[in-house]
Amino acid sequence: MDSIDWGVADAAAGIRHGTISAAEYARALLNRIDEHEALGAFITVRADAVLAAAAEADAARASGATLGPLHGVPLAVKDNIDTADLPTTGGTPALRRHQPVADADVVRRLRDAGALVLGKTNLHELAYGMTSNNGHYGPVANPYRTDRIAGGSSGGTAAAVAARMAPAGLGTDTGGSVRMPASLCGVVGFRPTLGRYSQNGLILVSSTRDTVGPLARSVADVRLLDSILSTVPAPQDGESGPIRLGVVRSPFLDGLASDLAECFERRVAQLADAGLDIIELEFPSHTGDLIVKAGFPIAFYETPIELRRYLAASDIAMSLAELVAGCGSPDVEQLLEGLVGAGATSPEDYTAALTRYRPELDALVRASLETHRVDTLVWPTTPLTAAPIGADEVELGGVLVSAFLAYSRTTNLGSILGWPGISVPAGLDNAGLPIGIALDGPPGSDSRLLRIAGICEQLFGRLPAPQPATLPPVFGKHDDSLS
Repeated sequence: MDSIDWGVADAAAGIRHGTISAAEYARALLNRIDEHEALGAFITVRADAVLAAAAEADAARASGATLGPLHGVPLAVKDNIDTADLPTTGGTPALRRHQPVADADVVRRLRDAGALVLGKTNLHELAYGMTSNNGHYGPVANPYRTDRIAGGSSGGTAAAVAARMAPAGLGTDTGGSVRMPASLCGVVGFRPTLGRYSQNGLILVSSTRDTVGPLARSVADVRLLDSILSTVPAPQDGESGPIRLGVVRSPFLDGLASDLAECFERRVAQLADAGLDIIELEFPSHTGDLIVKAGFPIAFYETPIELRRYLAASDIAMSLAELVAGCGSPDVEQLLEGLVGAGATSPEDYTAALTRYRPELDALVRASLETHRVDTLVWPTTPLTAAPIGADEVELGGVLVSAFLAYSRTTNLGSILGWPGISVPAGLDNAGLPIGIALDGPPGSDSRLLRIAGICEQLFGRLPAPQPATLPPVFGKHDDSLS
């Protein structure tokens, strides 16, 4: 196996045992990044710094130093997560010169385990979208078909991992922004229980909803990264007990493309044949209304608060209005302008969402699971595969709908509630685009989800590696980051 195909554990073992040096492995990844720069996966990569850090890792190994579980392994980091040695731009030109003075807690944990930061990955500007069509740094292209989206907002990390530019990386998830691009790019994406990983050092959309999440090409690698990133002990009952998966068909399975629907049903049948219990569930008809009332008001109200807080904590002499005016993506600028103008979410709507509708939604979902003795939901991660780059609307069940709403249809529920979820590759559609299947469970079921995801991976097999073609920029990429 070529070293660029190695996962995190493979690379760590190779470096530890001297099969390859950290410098050789880093150079192979950097060459891959250069070869496929047109995918737009990275905003900032400093090759000299990466190679210098890799040389230090090799020297430490040669001296007999104690090696961490990720020693010498370069990982990608989404560019809304602070790094002390690379800018954190948030994917917006207004912050293109912003250099944090300290690592985010999650980055510090990775470095303490021996990992290197390979570079900062592209994203939907300020993590406010589901396509990663960044108006300033250029769109992130899907490695399986470069005229299609990688998904957002963590599209850069997902594309980098899928295209073998990095063995794994970090994204962030507000409404599906780890799991959705993982699904569209054919990798594993994990959203942990809210609070399992630290939020310190992030450009947040919503403190009530946001979490960092790892993306990798195997469940085992996600499990390894989770063990390093988690700030809470794993529950002891996550690795045992019968598995009962709940399938909620309406509205979450409505309008699926025929090849995606066939793939989902085939994979569910495989799980049943393997001895897992598949239970058909129905949520009450007002579930969708609760999702709307609980979801958007929380994110929309908290975004201006979190952006102002980040600017102040980072000593950035810029107002929120200046940040918004400096946006390079018209969709994000228009949306953020609405959050601070006359149409801003009222404190009353926010309080109702947080204290009434969110708890009501949580109780409704828990009651349905408890009634049927189900603790894990299974459904397609997204209702369709990757759309063409630039599409703001997509066809779902013969109707044109917002890409934002379509792609977050399944993932949004767990994000609102702070529940963990994971997307596992399940196959390719008729156009050769990846399909993901998602598992969601109540808070604290992280280990159980990872266990079930591992079973899915064994049954479904791995996807073939993409073969990215050279892609001319769809619109001009600005090379004004500190690179």
